[in-house]
Amino acid sequence: MTEYDYWKIFPRMPRKVNIGDITIRDGFQHEEKFVSTAAKKYYLEELIFAGCRDIEVTNLGNPFLMPQFRDAEELLTHLRSDKFKQKCERKGIRYEDICLTCITIRESAVDRAIKLKDKGIGPDRVLMMVSTEEEHHFANSGTTLPDYWAEAERCIKKCTNAGIQMCGTVSTIWGSPIGGATDMKDAVEFTKRWLEIGAHDVEHADHDGSASAPDVYRYFSMILDEIPDTRLHIAHFHETKRVASASVLAALQAGITHFEATLGGLGGQPANFLDDCPVKGTGDYYYDDPRYVGLVTLEDTLVQIDEMGIEHGYDVDRVLKLGRQMERTIGRRLRSEAILNGRTLKEGHPKYARPGLAKLKTKLGEEPGQKLPKGWSTKATLKL
Repeated sequence: MTEYDYWKIFPRMPRKVNIGDITIRDGFQHEEKFVSTAAKKYYLEELIFAGCRDIEVTNLGNPFLMPQFRDAEELLTHLRSDKFKQKCERKGIRYEDICLTCITIRESAVDRAIKLKDKGIGPDRVLMMVSTEEEHHFANSGTTLPDYWAEAERCIKKCTNAGIQMCGTVSTIWGSPIGGATDMKDAVEFTKRWLEIGAHDVEHADHDGSASAPDVYRYFSMILDEIPDTRLHIAHFHETKRVASASVLAALQAGITHFEATLGGLGGQPANFLDDCPVKGTGDYYYDDPRYVGLVTLEDTLVQIDEMGIEHGYDVDRVLKLGRQMERTIGRRLRSEAILNGRTLKEGHPKYARPGLAKLKTKLGEEPGQKLPKGWSTKATLKL
C-alpha cells in the first residue's frame, strides 16, 4: 500500500518554521528609486507586528556605493527607540524576541556595526558572504576568497567581543550567474568553515534562481547529515523561473526550518542607478532583464506553508495586505499571486455561487447534498 502520510514519507519535515523578512535590505537594494525613510519605517514596524521576529533592517556598507541605505542609522535609531518598544509592548510582542540584522559585507561595515552597538542602536546580528565560485564572490566583495576568509575570521572575533552575532552566507551553491555550474560539496565545506571560525548561523543562498528541487533536497540532506542542528541553517531562494516554491518544498522535505523572503519577491543585485543618478553599486548587472530578478515572495511562501498546516507565527491576512500596499509603494505590479487570489478558504467563497441550485434540486426531486442519482450503489465498482 502507498503511504499517504506526508510526514512519514518525509520524517525530517518540520511542523513549525521560522520565516525571516529581508524586504527592507535585500528587497530595496535592487530598486532604482529611493524608497523613503518613512516607508521603510512603516514596513519594518508592520512586518514585526504581523509576526516577523528575524528582520534585516539595512546595509551598513558605504552609502556612496549603495545610497539606498543612506538612512541606515535613522532606521536603527527608530527600532531601538522607547516609542517603538512601547508599541511592541501594547501589542503583546516581547521586544527581546526581535532580532535586528544588518548586512556588513566588508570589515569596515562590521566596524561601523560595532560603533553603533556602542551607541545603543546597533544590530543584534550582522552578515558576511562568500560564494563558492570566486568570480561571483569577487563581484560581490571585491576581493579573493582566501583574503576574505581571513577578514571574516577577524570580524567574527570582533563581533563576539562586542556581543553581536555573525551570520555567514554561502552563495552559488547550485550555480553561479557568472561562472556557471558549481559543486554542492564545496558549499558543504564552506558551511563547515563558517561554523569553524565562529559564525552563529549560515545562510544557504541561491542568488540567481539556479536551484532545482531535486538538488535542493539533495544539498540540504547532505547538510543536515553532517550538521543536524536545524537552527544553524537558513534557506534563501531567488525566483527567476517560477519554480522557487518547489525549492521551498524540497527544503522542507529535507528538514530545513528557517527561511527568508521579501514582500512581492523584491530583491536582486544592488542597483547601479538611483533616481536620476548613476551609482557604483556592485558594478554592471549580471542579468539581462530586471523584471525577472528577485526572491521568493513572503506572501506566497506564507500561504504555501500555512496551507500545509505548518506553524509559522504570522498573521497571513495582514501580510497579504502589506503586499498590496507594497505594490503602491514601489509603483508596479510585483510577483505575489497570493495578494490577488488570497488563500484557499475551507468555507469557500459563497458570494460567487450561481443562484438557483437549491430550487433546481427541489424541482428534480433531489435531496440537499445528494450527489448521485437514486438507485446507484454507494461505491463505484470497477472492472479492471
